[in-house]
Amino acid sequence: MKTIDELLTEGVAGKRVLVRADLNVPLDGTTITDDGRIRAVLPTVKALAEAGARVVVASHLGRPKGAPDPAFSLAPAAARLGELLGAEVAFATDTVGESAVATVAGLADGQVAVIENLRFNAGETSKDDADRGDFADRLAALADVYVGDGFGAVHRKHASVFDLPARLPHYAGYLIATEVGVLRKLTDDVKRPYVVALGGAKVSDKLAVIDQLLGKADRLLIGGGMAYTFLKAKGYEIGGSLLQEDQIPVVQEYLERAEKNGVELVLPVDTLVSGEFPDMKAKAATHPTTVATDAIPADQQGLDIGPETRKLYASKLADAATVFWNGPMGVFEHPDYAEGTKAVAQALLDSPGFTVVGGGDSAAAVRTLGFDEQAFGHISTGGGASLEYLEGKTLPGLAALED
Repeated sequence: MKTIDELLTEGVAGKRVLVRADLNVPLDGTTITDDGRIRAVLPTVKALAEAGARVVVASHLGRPKGAPDPAFSLAPAAARLGELLGAEVAFATDTVGESAVATVAGLADGQVAVIENLRFNAGETSKDDADRGDFADRLAALADVYVGDGFGAVHRKHASVFDLPARLPHYAGYLIATEVGVLRKLTDDVKRPYVVALGGAKVSDKLAVIDQLLGKADRLLIGGGMAYTFLKAKGYEIGGSLLQEDQIPVVQEYLERAEKNGVELVLPVDTLVSGEFPDMKAKAATHPTTVATDAIPADQQGLDIGPETRKLYASKLADAATVFWNGPMGVFEHPDYAEGTKAVAQALLDSPGFTVVGGGDSAAAVRTLGFDEQAFGHISTGGGASLEYLEGKTLPGLAALED
C-alpha cells in the first residue's frame, strides 16, 4: 500500500485530504476521559497541514443508530484536536450536508476541519453495498485524496473505511503504517520466546485468536473473566464467577491441543474473590479474599488474579523476546482489583523483549493505572482490529488501501 510519505512527496498543497481517523474516545458527558486515539492521529494530521493540505478529518464515535444523537457528537474531539494541534479546528455539524460542504469549502491551505460523527448517517454502517456506496460518493465529493489512519475501524466493512478509498487516490497514514508493521512482527518473523497474555471478560471474544496462537505462541497466559471458563473446563468450582458454559467443550479441546503442541497454557493459581461485584462509581473498599483457584467458595466470584498468579505470570514474561497483551486480568477500574493488571503491565515493562499492548481495555488500563506509554514497545489503538489481524482475517480497511 502507498503511504503518506509518498503522498507528501507528490505534493498536497491546496488539495482537500480526507483523513479517516479513529476519534472514538470515551466521554463522560462532554469530557474526554482518554485522548489517546486523538493523539495517535496527530502526526498524520500535522504533516498534511504543514504541507499545505486542506485536511478534513472524519471519524465515528460510539454506536448511534444511523441518526444524529448529541450524546455521540464529535464536537469535544474536534476541540481537543485543536488544542493538541495548537490551531483552530473547524467543525461541521453534519457529515455530508450543508454544514460539511460549507466548512470544507471555507478551509485555506494548512487548515483542519472535523466533520460530524459518520455514524449519524445510516449509510456508513449499512450492510447494503448500494447504501454504503451512496454515502461514500457524497464523502468523496468533499475531498481530492483519501488517507486511511483509523486503525481501530479497519476491521469494519463501513463506507468510510472500505468503499471510500476506491473512489479517491488513497494512502495509509502514519498510524496504520506503524500498526501493520508491528503486527507483522507478531505473525511473520516472531522472535522467541513468544508469550501472549490474554484477559478480558468473555472467552468467546478470544477463541479465534487462541486457535491461531496455539500454533504460533510458546506460552499463553490466561486471566480476566475468561479464565473462569478455562478453570471450569478443568473441573474446578468457580462459584459465581463469570462463565460461558457453552464454550467449555471448545476450551477443553484447546487445553488438549496446547499440551499436544507443546504450548504452555498457564492459568491462575489463585484469585481475589468477593460476594458481590464492586460498585464502580463509589469505588468503596470491598475487602476481597484471596483463595486458590481450585477452592473458590460457591457464594463468591473471582474478580482478579491473586498475588501468586501475579508472580507466576511475571516469571513467564521475564525471558520473553516478543510479548502481546490483550485484555485486563481483573476489574482494573476498581482499586481493589487492579493489582493483577498492574502486575502484567509492569512485567511487560521489565521484559527485555518487544512488547505490544493490544488496544482496547488494555491500552485504557495502561493510561488509567499511570504507566508511561512510551516505555512499551507499542500500544495499539485497535483492540478488535489487532485480534482479527492475529486471527489471520482479511481486514476490509487494509484491503481497501492496497493497490
